[in-house]
Amino acid sequence: MDKTETQTGSSSVFLDTVSDYYELTKPGITFSVLASMLIGFLMGTAGSLDFPLMFHAILGTYLIAAGTSAHNMFIERGLDGLMHRTSKRPIPDSRISSKNSLIFSVTLIFSGLFYLLLMVNPVAGIVSLATTIIYLFAYTPLKRISALNVFVGAIPGALPVVGGWAAASGTVFEHGMWILFGIVFCWQVPHVISIAWVCRKDYEHAGFQMLPKNDPMGLKAVIWVILPMLILFPTVYKLYAMDLVSWIYLGGALLSSALFLYYGIKFAVARDISTAKGVMFSSFAYLPLIWIFIFLDWIIL
Repeated sequence: MDKTETQTGSSSVFLDTVSDYYELTKPGITFSVLASMLIGFLMGTAGSLDFPLMFHAILGTYLIAAGTSAHNMFIERGLDGLMHRTSKRPIPDSRISSKNSLIFSVTLIFSGLFYLLLMVNPVAGIVSLATTIIYLFAYTPLKRISALNVFVGAIPGALPVVGGWAAASGTVFEHGMWILFGIVFCWQVPHVISIAWVCRKDYEHAGFQMLPKNDPMGLKAVIWVILPMLILFPTVYKLYAMDLVSWIYLGGALLSSALFLYYGIKFAVARDISTAKGVMFSSFAYLPLIWIFIFLDWIIL
């Protein structure tokens, strides 16, 4: 093998390693957290947008969110190896060692935390730390104990909008941020339940206590899919009632909520994998659409 081939091989190994560590951060979830944080930041901005502060909030949030996701993979490495959809993740597939994943995740978490504390404000740092603690030390272990994990997990899932608003305003005592929190919380419950229905065999094999388990008729799942969807209507309207957004957001948000509910009703009637997929895919679209309508509203008005 000549020098060029050696360099090419080394470069390929390096890129593969970088890709594995990037996968460890669960990019989809991490960028979803960033999107929610940014919406909270925009809504919490009083007057002109502070671009340097927004940059610092993005960077700090990315670091702690990526580290939290990576640490979740470290904690659940054994369980991931039992499920078909996660068995090829970097740790169970032995592409990254447990020790290295631990060092990597903890480094990211504390780097992000201290960055937010120093470069943004202490309130934003505390909210992000609370998100990490609840996600890793309440939601993650509860997944193997009780179906209540769905509701506990919705808390850290919804806190990034609070963190973004806190980054912009320095407080967590504004009503609007908690309305945003309520939107994400209510969205996340049917989102998670639908995924659990679609992946129920994998979850049961790994010992996760998700709602399809011990709910053979799906009645509990129906209640906790439909009820949050119904609550979304007054919750999304509340932002408009508080004069924080305009009709541009309101029309789009109500239409999106109605379509989301439509798929929820289909699931309530059939309670099968096909209709659960309908809820799952509509949930993938719902929150981004709400954020787009808020962003368009903010840009235009």
